[in-house]
Parts: sequence; structure tokens; C-alpha cells
Amino acid sequence: MPSRAPRADASSVTASPARHGGLLAVLIPLGIASHTVLSGSRVAVSLAALAQGASAFTVGVLMALYALLPMLAAVATGRLSDRVGVRKPMLAGATGLAVGVSLPLFSLDLWALVASATIVGMAFMMFQIGAQRATGDIGSPQDRPRNFSLLALGYSVSGFIGPLIAGFSIDHYGHAAPFAVLAVVALLPVAVLAADRFPLPGPHRVPDAGRRGGVRALLRHATVRRVLAVNVLLSVGWDLHTVFVPIYGARIGLTASEIGMVLAAFAAATFLVRLAMPAIARRLTEHQVLTAALFVAGGVYLVFPFSQSAATLGALSFCLGLGLGSAQPMVMSLLHLHSPAGRIGEVVGVRMSLVQSSSVVVPLLFGAVGSSLGLAPVFWSVGVCLAAGGYLTRRSPGA
Repeated sequence: MPSRAPRADASSVTASPARHGGLLAVLIPLGIASHTVLSGSRVAVSLAALAQGASAFTVGVLMALYALLPMLAAVATGRLSDRVGVRKPMLAGATGLAVGVSLPLFSLDLWALVASATIVGMAFMMFQIGAQRATGDIGSPQDRPRNFSLLALGYSVSGFIGPLIAGFSIDHYGHAAPFAVLAVVALLPVAVLAADRFPLPGPHRVPDAGRRGGVRALLRHATVRRVLAVNVLLSVGWDLHTVFVPIYGARIGLTASEIGMVLAAFAAATFLVRLAMPAIARRLTEHQVLTAALFVAGGVYLVFPFSQSAATLGALSFCLGLGLGSAQPMVMSLLHLHSPAGRIGEVVGVRMSLVQSSSVVVPLLFGAVGSSLGLAPVFWSVGVCLAAGGYLTRRSPGA
């Protein structure tokens, strides 16, 4: 292998089938490492705050901070990846993850947790937009469902590992321990991207006229708009589980390890359903998969408040993971298929901005409701919204 591979623009990556597997083989472990830091950090931060007596609303604020800056900066980051390629945003994001997750090692007070959550959230957004745009540039349109399913499989693995690292580290070594482990994990993407030894997609060059109209012009595309709307609903379901299952588990007396295992059950289900996605995609359309995901997620949330043990909570989380885990590869495939030429990074940024908006609103809104009325109304209201979304999507084939 040469000491330094030449940089590749998007066209060269697309035109070199022999490199497809090699590039995916690099992107997937980098994604696993980066998402392990994010998923583990969320659990570690929330449990560290709860150990200090924080309310559900305070924990909701902390979780919202993971999404605040990404909500504001995702579209600009997507445009940047279109202009300069994906390596620089990915490297900046990987470095930010290592810095942000290390802060609680020096102090576990609330302000350190605030800073850590803010930096980690922004950094992961930068890494993820680059990784998703790179995955979409590999191969032909027919390859995209498979490629995104493989990338999503990696995130399922990290969604399983991160909560387990946080839960078991806290139970055995204290609340600072998971941040030390995650800081080490975060160094892997930094080292690989800084070495610059494999090709990543470069700029997407399109005439200035192709970029006119901004986000409003993108949203005039009916299919893109509908897919983004479905994605927002699914994101609400995902964020609710991430933020409020640790709170709910603590309220019914679960240990940190049990909470970590419940979250890991969700991640295991997303892994299994994404592993089966090639077979599912041969039998069902993207539209049918998204409709089923909304119905499954809605049904699970309607029965969530009746769970009073780690076993039942884990089983429900597993079912929820089957539903929500099937949707993301289909969303990404549809967006890449229908995005205007040369603006896929921007469309990915718009999707990320909407997802992060959900991640801000869900913890703050439902954290306030949960603190005053309890968590049952939170679960029930989201369950109804998801089921209604499934009904409307079923009746709208264009979605």
C-alpha cells in the first residue's frame, strides 16, 4: 500500500467500483467509534446529572444541548461538504468529539456537563454529515440502500456499545469512568482521518444557478419535503427513547447497568432489522417500510407506561428498535435519489437540522411535561402522533 493515497473527488469514488468496499470498510468503523462516543456520552451525562439530584427538566436541557448547535449549523456544514469535500468536516468533528467527551474528566459539575454535551453534539454532527455524504457518493443509485444499511448497521453496533460502556463503567468505577473510556475511543477517528491514507469524496461542483433559492427551493421538491416530514416524526420517537428511558428507568428503580442494557436492547434490534434490510427491501417499498415503522413506534409508546421492570422495558425497547431502525436507511436512500444535482450535502444538512430541532424540542417540551404531569402523558402523546403519522403516510403513496 502506498504511504499516502491520492485524494479523490466524488466522481472518482463513484467511478471506481474496486474501491467501494474499501471505503465503506473504513467509514463504518469510524462511524462506530464516533457514534459510540455520542451514545455513551448521552447516557453518562444524564446519569451523572441525575446522581447530583437533577430534575427531568434539567436532564432534558442537557440532552437538548447535544442538538442545539447542530440544529443551527447543519445546513451550513452540509453546504461546506459540497464545496470542500468531506475530509475536513469529518476530521474537525472527530477532534471535537475527543475534546468534548474529555471535559467531565476534570469536573463532573453541571457546567462541565453542559459544555461536554454542547461540544460532543456539534462535533458528531460535523462528522456524520461528511460520512453520510461520502456513503451516498459510493457506487450507483442501486447500491445506496445497501450502503446506507451497512453504515446504519455500524451505528446500531455503537448504539449498543455506548450505553453498556456508560452503565457498567458507572456501576463499577464511578461517574467519571465512562468519559475516560469514551475519550480513548474518540482518538481512533482522529488518528485515521489525520493520517489521510484513503480517498474520500471531494467537492460537488455545480453552476451557481443550481444553488439558488436556498432551503426553500429544496423544500419545493414534493418527495424531498414528504420524506423529511416522515423523518421528523421518526426522530421524535427516537429522541424520546434516548432521553426519557434513563429517567423512566431510574424512577422505577433500575440500576445504571439495567438502564444501559435496556438501551442496548434497542440498539440490538436496530442492528438486526438493518441486517435484514436487503431482504426486506426486495419485498417492500421504501414507502411501506416507513409506514410500518411509524405504526410500530406508535404502538410501543402507547404501552410503555405500563412497564415496571427491566425485562418488559427491554422487550418494548427491542420492538421500538425494530420499527425505528428500519426507517433511516430508506430515508437516506430516498433523499439521495431525489436531491437536486450537486446539493446532496445541503439536503443531508437540512435533514440533520430538522432532526436536531427535534432533539432540542423533545427534551425541553416533554421534560417540562414530565416534571409536572409525569412521563405517561409524554409517552402516550408521542405514541398517538406516530400512529397518526403512519395512517396519513399509508394514505399518501407519494410520501
